[in-house]
Amino acid sequence: MSDIIIGIDLGTTNSEVALIENGQVTILNGELDHKMLPSVVGLDDNQSLLVGTPAKNQYTLHPHRTIKSVKRKMGEDTPIQLGEQSYLPQEISAMILSQLKQVAQKHLGRAVEKAVITVPAYFSDVQRQATRDAGKIAGLDVVRIINEPTAAALAYQLDDEQDKKVLVYDLGGGTFDVSVVSLAQGVVEVLASHGNNQLGGDDFDQKIVTAIQDHLKQQSIDISDNAQAMARIEKAAEQAKITLSSQPFVTIEEEFITPDAHLSFELSRDDYEHLIDPFIIETLEAIHIALEGAKMGGNDIDEVILVGGSSRTPLVHRRLKEVFSMVPRADINPDLCVATGAAIQGGTIGGQSISAVLVDITPYTFGTSAMGEMDGYQYPYCYVPIIEKYTPLPVSKSEVFFTMHDGQEMVEVSVFQGEQSDALQNITIGEFSVLGLDKKAEQHNPIVITLNLDINGILKVTALEKNTGLSKSITIDNALSGLEDEQLGEAKQRIQSMFDTPVFDENQDAELVELDQADEGKLSHKQSVQAQALIEKAERLLDSANGDDKDDLIDMSETLKDALNTSDAGALEQAVEALSDLIYYLES
Repeated sequence: MSDIIIGIDLGTTNSEVALIENGQVTILNGELDHKMLPSVVGLDDNQSLLVGTPAKNQYTLHPHRTIKSVKRKMGEDTPIQLGEQSYLPQEISAMILSQLKQVAQKHLGRAVEKAVITVPAYFSDVQRQATRDAGKIAGLDVVRIINEPTAAALAYQLDDEQDKKVLVYDLGGGTFDVSVVSLAQGVVEVLASHGNNQLGGDDFDQKIVTAIQDHLKQQSIDISDNAQAMARIEKAAEQAKITLSSQPFVTIEEEFITPDAHLSFELSRDDYEHLIDPFIIETLEAIHIALEGAKMGGNDIDEVILVGGSSRTPLVHRRLKEVFSMVPRADINPDLCVATGAAIQGGTIGGQSISAVLVDITPYTFGTSAMGEMDGYQYPYCYVPIIEKYTPLPVSKSEVFFTMHDGQEMVEVSVFQGEQSDALQNITIGEFSVLGLDKKAEQHNPIVITLNLDINGILKVTALEKNTGLSKSITIDNALSGLEDEQLGEAKQRIQSMFDTPVFDENQDAELVELDQADEGKLSHKQSVQAQALIEKAERLLDSANGDDKDDLIDMSETLKDALNTSDAGALEQAVEALSDLIYYLES
């Protein structure tokens, strides 16, 4: 019997869930028989959780206890206030995923444990891991993270098995990306991607909101500090945007936008398109970058596929038709084709008979830094790419580096994401040290750095001293974005308590829940890691420290080690503070 693996499009504005039944894709109806669940959560008057349409409907009255567009915050370590509690973006997304999971379970009449979840092609490593964390919190085993344009291409590949080169233009509520995709003999291969994770229909709405505010200010009415009034015009702006996709004009009317003023504002499609034209130009520039990455021109593209609700904008259709001399395809609902592709991928993994096979890519270059020549000078932060942009996933690549001098006992490894030759101009996504290298080794002791990027875009890095086998590894998602197991357990329980039915099977992932029951005073994993990092930093300073400072470094490090060994949280806190102050003094 094949596994049931649902496919989820976790969108900025709306989310959907689908699965394969009898070889066909079924988009599941949720509340009110709608296939799309608004990606909005809130609390009602009784502080009970609202997800979807009820939360969206209350936004204009209670904006302070309603959250929307949380997808744009994925990967940020920024708490979001909801009522009297604060939540991480992963937890808010988990509420949406939990609701979709319940829709699937109600439809199937059985528990659902596995899912494929889609993300924008240009989502970073951090954002992908945050999405996986959201799935875990919702009690889902996320068996695959796939790119949204890739999922859309899968949907079209199932519909039409001809070999072709396709450009997928994905403009959603909060994100935009474009992918050049090869469809050949049942294989979907992404050749290149580009995009912007902070560009979408929300920005179009904001242009209309600003136009409305300017109109009101001409009447000496300022609503910028009125949360309810702002929520009302945000909702009206979104509806106006939708109307202008099919109508040349729209009149935005809101009675008593303030206690003594009404709003009546007409917006033409021409004026609206003038407002959003810079955004559309940016998407066209991204298309050219993706085509260059695929080493193709516009005339090499056989079809253009539209994905995402904002791709319905007539200006988008016209500009794409001008560039490619063809009418873009939108015959599979742009709002639903990503969920369709996710379900296809889930069915394939679950052993169901689905023809399309997925080959995905990384949209970024990953590498490290080393001493080299830049602008005619020796520079210690020359970027050395290891996994190049557009490399098919999964991938594991290694490069050899060499120590700088005889008897070098330590190397520091920094991992970067980006395309600049100066590593410091790229994004630092991880750092670690390898201590205890062979003291007898001469200069040019080989150190092998391996980057392993899995199908979900999660990066693991290993440094290996070739001659001795000494190695150290890190997983970037844990270092930057992944929640600690203890946090995941706490988040699961918090989210579960907000639903009438369990969000996850209490027998699953028991080890995470057990971590919640740790005795008071016991060290957390995070405290241990931070303390160990501080000890390593102190050891690196020993060579440059003199006299009493060196003795103090040794003594304080030993005190911190003792606190670690005895798991004494109070002693550890004091030792960390003392050693941190000394290191700060020595480095100043």
